[in-house]
Amino acid sequence: MELSDAHFIRLASALQPAERAEEPIRVTIEQLSGLLCCTPRNVKFILRRLEEKALISWKPGRGRGHASSLAFLRSMEDLLEETFHELLVQGKIKEAIELIGAPEVSSLLRERLWTELNRQMGFHSEPEASSGQDVLRMMRNRHLERLDPAFVFTAFEAYIIGQVCDTLVSYDASSKGFLPGLAHTWEHSDQYTRWTFYLRKGVRFHHGKTMTAEDVKYTLERLFQVDSHALWQYRDIAEVKTDGDYTISFCLSRPNLFFLHLIGSLYMSVLPNDVVFSGIPIGTGSFRIANLNKDVLTLTAFDSYYGIRPLLDRVEIWFLPDQAGSDRHYELSGPENDELMAWNQYNSSIDYPALGCRYIVFNLRREGVHHRKEIREALRIAYDRIALIRELGGSRYTPADSLLPWISSERQVEERPLKEAEELLRQAGYAGEPIQLAYPPKKEESEEAEWLEKRCRAIGLHLMLHPLRLGRSDEEILHNADLLIGEEVLEDDWEWGMMNFYKNRRNYLHFLFNPAQTELLDRETESIFQLTKPERVSRLLQAEQLARDNFWILHGCHLNKRAKLSQSLLGLHTGSFGFLDISRLWVKSGDGGN
Repeated sequence: MELSDAHFIRLASALQPAERAEEPIRVTIEQLSGLLCCTPRNVKFILRRLEEKALISWKPGRGRGHASSLAFLRSMEDLLEETFHELLVQGKIKEAIELIGAPEVSSLLRERLWTELNRQMGFHSEPEASSGQDVLRMMRNRHLERLDPAFVFTAFEAYIIGQVCDTLVSYDASSKGFLPGLAHTWEHSDQYTRWTFYLRKGVRFHHGKTMTAEDVKYTLERLFQVDSHALWQYRDIAEVKTDGDYTISFCLSRPNLFFLHLIGSLYMSVLPNDVVFSGIPIGTGSFRIANLNKDVLTLTAFDSYYGIRPLLDRVEIWFLPDQAGSDRHYELSGPENDELMAWNQYNSSIDYPALGCRYIVFNLRREGVHHRKEIREALRIAYDRIALIRELGGSRYTPADSLLPWISSERQVEERPLKEAEELLRQAGYAGEPIQLAYPPKKEESEEAEWLEKRCRAIGLHLMLHPLRLGRSDEEILHNADLLIGEEVLEDDWEWGMMNFYKNRRNYLHFLFNPAQTELLDRETESIFQLTKPERVSRLLQAEQLARDNFWILHGCHLNKRAKLSQSLLGLHTGSFGFLDISRLWVKSGDGGN
């Protein structure tokens, strides 16, 4: 915004009457000097500049101290809206967002500007070159967390790393098997104690270095050096051997039938060994990170990608955790469920049930009445999955009794009367002690927390709500929550994802369970890598049953995600975690020959 425009807005917000916008106002130079925080001499200079831009009409008074006449030729809202559009045309999204939050912007104008900003999201073609640049803009309602493959924890960050980095192999959900990645083929010994991978030649990292077996070895070694929470899956590796630049072998201390899942996990996203990791991953993926700050993540297509180059040239993801300034949820990056998609014309949509579910987990490291099993069971009855769907609806589409929807469908989930919960509280000797429920400050989680609090109140259970801050720490959860609303979204490789849920020390289960519960879960998954797939799945379901039967975890509902799309957007493929694969998106422009 030009300085003269800012001066106009300051004067108009203080002096312009809404009902008689263009009528002259009697003012003095001294009065304007106070409003503009400058000398009388500078006031006259500013007024001349505003007159030249046809923003005001100014008639100075005769003699010192006499009133002058000032008329506003344009409304402040018109100028704000014009400035906003200029910022959008110039691609200054951050400045446009800041303008929306300015105190001079009325609630009605703010609503219009948000609507216009929403239209600017999605696909744009920028004629920066003869062929044009295809750009996709999206928004998220929270800041980006750590983008380090060694510590990736949340689904969105894992999704971004999957666009920037590659692994030796990749899981294919349609065939339920593995496809070549950075390794074009592989083999294992008869006893599954040695796995050998043969790497592609000519693969380049984003900074130009050619990938070799030493980079793969470094990636694994780095996990141990930084004490990654993923180490549980790699401790059986006794030795790593390289044979030239394009062959690498992993020698194991015991058989491992699950090794492809581990080597294909995001934690083994291959990084270059000649660059010290500085917070921005340098990978071999189809997109490279061109810019990353607290406001925006910019991805650009990697022209030297060894696979098929993306059809989009640039992707901008803007982070707006606290910009709406009202109770509305401006989740422009996805109007439902905080998803990644937002387009300038919502004329079609795609639904995709997410693997996993929302759940409540108890903080068994914190003393309190929730250690009594009867009280946890009473909360199980209050947190009724069938009633949740009936009374709240939303993305909840079926009751969950497992992380896996097909397992939930095999089980009989019945709605139990609240009177049974009252009886359980009586048996537990409950005397009205408060129980703290922590939850993320998102729309559906907030709804569930308030809904559960009312049902608990009806049975005499004192549930206190504790909404978590966006920048919360683990200590806040540990010290202020007896139970926590969480959500687990599993990868396409659901078997690995479920195993990670129960064995990763960074997950809520191990963070909130005391050593006794953790040891019991570990027993259920002991030596799981030596088992065949049916045996592994059986063990995982046993671990899930242990947590369910003891009411350490209360499964909620499976969730149906929805992305609203422009009908011109093609190449729609849902990838891991339910996000659309941006490397395969393209936009059909023109009329298609009609």
